[in-house]
Amino acid sequence: MRLLIIGLGSMGTRRIRNLLHLGYTEISGFDLRSDRREDAREKYGIEIYENVDYAIDNFSPTALIISVPPDIHCYYVNLAVKRKINCFVEASVTDSDELWKLSQEVESSDLIVAPSCTMKYYFGPKKVKNLVLSGLFGKPLNFTYHTGQYLPDWHPWENIKDFYVSTRETGGCREIVPFELTWINDIFGYPNVISSIKSKLSDLDADIDDIYQISLSYPGRVLGSIIVDVLAKPEARRELFINLEKGQIVFSAHENCARYIHEDNSNWSKEELAIGTLEYGYINPEEPYINEMRDFIDACKHANPRRFPNTMLNDWSILNLLSTIEAVSTTL
Repeated sequence: MRLLIIGLGSMGTRRIRNLLHLGYTEISGFDLRSDRREDAREKYGIEIYENVDYAIDNFSPTALIISVPPDIHCYYVNLAVKRKINCFVEASVTDSDELWKLSQEVESSDLIVAPSCTMKYYFGPKKVKNLVLSGLFGKPLNFTYHTGQYLPDWHPWENIKDFYVSTRETGGCREIVPFELTWINDIFGYPNVISSIKSKLSDLDADIDDIYQISLSYPGRVLGSIIVDVLAKPEARRELFINLEKGQIVFSAHENCARYIHEDNSNWSKEELAIGTLEYGYINPEEPYINEMRDFIDACKHANPRRFPNTMLNDWSILNLLSTIEAVSTTL
């Protein structure tokens, strides 16, 4: 496998580490910024390009790993499709019409185009899905979920004005809502939107909404309440509470555990989750990203998109859901 990393920022360099961990060494990188090119060359010893077309022509990649800001994801996916190259693309907040057109092109081709769904690989969400789908606790009735991390803590080495999270179209909250809904909907189904509030409550130096508060109705009359913010400090939060017919399930990233209780028991059961490997400067472990890359490579090797657990069409449906959430939102 010859792998070209498109974008050598935080996620692009993480993907280089993932691939090296998996034993793939035929890696090259492209970025428009000279500082990022030099940093990747020094850290990982890979061949670096400053022109993407020349990189493709010279390196002849088997696949592209697209890790640029969300607003230009479709540009590079389009490039991959036109050049008939398999590609993986990070979670996208992009134009839904353009994504629809791309999804149709991909469906009618033999290409593997894999949109990221990293949260499906996280230890907590995987455990929650297994518990809910086991049926041991009966039908879900309602859930509340809160995820938040103070925006300047995302990339403490750079100002928020220097990357995409400070712009309205790709702002931190707006990106995270579909990122989280991808795994939540995988458990509960595709919802209807009941109501939504989005607003800016802080004095962050960015023209963005820093909180989304969403009420959803899932198939089977399951009610969901979701809060996504970029305000939580000094610690990031990810907490899920589910009421079911025969018990309760709790997932806490802060406590790094899943807890559950059945109506027939008087005590809670608690399972500690794996901590994983933390790279310096990152708060999330490497393993979910490594496993996601493994599945993408596997899909490419077998020319089978079903070996990767997300599709362009699913990404499009999640973006449509985001559009509906924003269309009905009240702004404080």
